[in-house]
Amino acid sequence: MTSVVADCRITLDQRHLDAPALARMLQEAKAASERFASEGKVQVTWDRIWQIVPVLFNPELIKMCSEAISETCGKVHHLPSGPLHDAAEVARAGVPTVMMFVQSLHGISHNKIEDTREEHLEMCVAAFDRLADKTMAWIGKHER
Repeated sequence: MTSVVADCRITLDQRHLDAPALARMLQEAKAASERFASEGKVQVTWDRIWQIVPVLFNPELIKMCSEAISETCGKVHHLPSGPLHDAAEVARAGVPTVMMFVQSLHGISHNKIEDTREEHLEMCVAAFDRLADKTMAWIGKHER
């Protein structure tokens, strides 16, 4: 038996470090949804749930964080984001800020089934220690 859905709701989470690029992404998504709706002879409506301006972290701290990770495990992944972490508010207040993440199994975080391999946690602690050393040296240079 075939069933037809009368109502479908989709949440779209778009992230980019450049506000104008983020706005373009939203316009492109709206245009695509309207085109698909027209082709399918259905209606589409948009409601904004939440919006934040991208928060940029300190480029020197990002570089040091990348170095610390590379020195620890050899491979660095950057995760550009518009995070709702406290760190974003710290950065917005003008305090040099960066965030370091450890890999979660299956990419699941902020969920009761979130898990991380013990060896990844150990590498993250080692990388964080390196970053702390680099940051203290960086602060020392700026205090002179």
